[in-house]
This record gives sequence, C-alpha cells and structure tokens, in this order.
Amino acid sequence: MKELEMNPYVIQIDKFVNSLGKLSRFFLSLEERKPLYFEVEDWNACEDIKDRLWEQKMSLNREGCAVQLDAFAQMIQHSTHELDASIFADEHLEKKLKTKMGKIGIKLLSSVFFVTENGRYEIHVTVRAMKGYCVETRELARIISKCAGRTMCPEKNEKIAVGNEYCTISFVESTVFHTLQGVAKIGKGCDKISGDNFSMIELPGGKQGIILSDGMGAGEGANRESTMVVEVLEELLEAGFPKETAFQMLNTALVIGREEIRFSTVDMSLFDLYTGKCEIVKAGASTTFLKRGNCVEGIRSTSLPLGVVSKLELDQTELELQDGDMLIMVTDGVMDALPVGEQDLLMRMIMEGTNLQNPKEMAHHVLEQVLECSGEVPLDDMTVLVVGIWSLEKSKKII
Repeated sequence: MKELEMNPYVIQIDKFVNSLGKLSRFFLSLEERKPLYFEVEDWNACEDIKDRLWEQKMSLNREGCAVQLDAFAQMIQHSTHELDASIFADEHLEKKLKTKMGKIGIKLLSSVFFVTENGRYEIHVTVRAMKGYCVETRELARIISKCAGRTMCPEKNEKIAVGNEYCTISFVESTVFHTLQGVAKIGKGCDKISGDNFSMIELPGGKQGIILSDGMGAGEGANRESTMVVEVLEELLEAGFPKETAFQMLNTALVIGREEIRFSTVDMSLFDLYTGKCEIVKAGASTTFLKRGNCVEGIRSTSLPLGVVSKLELDQTELELQDGDMLIMVTDGVMDALPVGEQDLLMRMIMEGTNLQNPKEMAHHVLEQVLECSGEVPLDDMTVLVVGIWSLEKSKKII
C-alpha cells in the first residue's frame, strides 16, 4: 500500500539502489581476505609468495569497489527522495505569476516549485517573451519575489534576458552573506611550480566551497597529485555527493589505484551563505585560523592525509561566523617555516597585529611576515588562502 503512494520513479530508483547494494555485497563475498603477514616455510617458494600478495591486493580492490558502490547507491537514494519530497504544487501562485508576467510581455509555459529542508524556495519557470518584447531576467525576479513574498534572484550564470524562444530559468532565495577570497603562494626554493593547489566553488543550496590541497613533496609531481585531488573532489561535490562520501570515494581510489603510497592533505571549508555557518573538514591538513576583530583562534587536525589508509577518518569542525570574520587557511610549508613550538603563537601574533580587511592583502601580509621570520629561501611550497565573510543586510544599511 505504501508503494502505491510513492512516486513510481522513486520506486524504480530504490530498486536500482538495492541492486547496487547486492553487487557491493557480492564483491565482499567472493573470497575472505587472506592475512597480509603469513609464515613461509619454504623461502624458495617465491611464486607462492607472489600469488598470496596478488590475492591480497585483489581482495583490497574488491573491498574498495564495494565501498564505492555503497557510497554511490546512498547518494542516489538520498538525492532522489530529497528531490521528490521538496517539489510542491501551488496553483494560486502559478496563476499569479502567469497574470503578472503577461502584463510585461512574458508567456509562462510551466513552473515548478521546490522548498528545501530549511524552508527556502526555489522556483523554475519556462518562459518566452511575446513578439516585440525582450525582458530582463532581473525583472522576472522582481515579479516572482512579489508573488512569492520572498526575495528571489536568478541562479548564477542564468540568462540576462528572455527572448522569443522558450527557456527555463531558475530562481533561488537571495543569500544573507557574501564572501571575498585572497591567495598568496610561493614554491619551494622560489620555484614557479608549487605542489599546493586550491579551488573556490559554488555549490547548490547557497553554499560555497574552498578546497586547499598539499601534494606529497614539491615540484611537478606534487602539483599533478594535488591538482587531481582538488579537481576530483570539486566534481564530486558539484555532483551532489555529501562531503564525507566524496572524501571517502577519493581516498579509496587513491589507496587501491597504485602500488606506492603517495598522499595529499586536504583542507576544505564549506560556507552556508544563508546562515553564516562554516564547516571545516580536514584530512591531514595544517591549522586553520579564525580572525574575529583582534582575536585569533586556531582549528587543528590530527587526521591522516588522503591515500594512506583505506578507512579514512576526518576532522570536522562547525563555526558560526559573523560579519567581518576572516578564515585563514595555510599549508604545512607556512607553519614549518616558523620555529617548532612557537608556530601557533607567531601566526596569531602576525594576524592580530594587523587591521587589514581585504582578504588578498591579508594573505600577502601573512606570507610576507612568515618569510621574514624564517629569513631563508622557502624549504617547502607555501600557500595562504584567506576568506572574508560579510552580511549583505548590513552592507545595504550602510549604502
């Protein structure tokens, strides 16, 4: 009876997810993993040793594939049920939109309404301008805001204007906060190629992600490694994978994908521009600093980098950010350039000793001060990434 009340597409997706789960269990049941360390009575039996090691490797790979399938299945199921639950019908709102849009020369073909788990609206409209009209998208946003009773704006990269052909445009509730970023970096020995890489990404639901990765070693090899880690993690997050799932999938791929151990640290900050909350996720990453006025707080990590062990443990911290706060992310090379035992203290002194409000200027200030303290050519790649957050409501009041 319960299935009859559900969307048939959701039921089909659930069946697909269950089949992935069975495939995952099948991988694990193929063969029990043999112990990695075993006694060898005849040391001349090299072929037997090779076979045992190969079987061990295959067992690890099967386990890795099972983990990936489970993560993929959970993501699909979560996204499908979330999407199905968020769609709602509102004939009165749709009628109001059609009437108001018609008055400015817009024909509304269809509309779809979503509400997130936090109660925020998302409205998709398929529209075209009538003959002789060309209407700006922001004018549509004004009409939708008035009809919905909420401040709506076009999603990023939407069309600037509506022409005479039908197109679908998405509108979301305006965010409360906005961020600015600044970066300063230098390679080992002042090399132009750095093993550190970073990315700043826009995510669904009014979120922004900042990813900073430090590849093992320095130079081109470390650069390729950290670039790959950042790009894959970015794609997984943009595709909708939960952060823990994205980290675990990438880690599993790094562990089972090669014989030698090559690891990369990852420092990620996720900003919710509606609430001002920030989630910090670390895998072997260096200390992150929160600067609020003249006070500086350190957020540390004891976790291992990606690519070391198959079962990844992450350090996660949630912060409630305020207007004017700055988050300063650094790679190991920055901290290691300072005297052991005094690193956190000196970093706090450097940050507390300036009133800079521009993230780019702050990033360059921190890097320059650290280089001055060390008094030598960089012994490792060094990157400082600063994110400042400000309230849009306060900015409007000032204007």
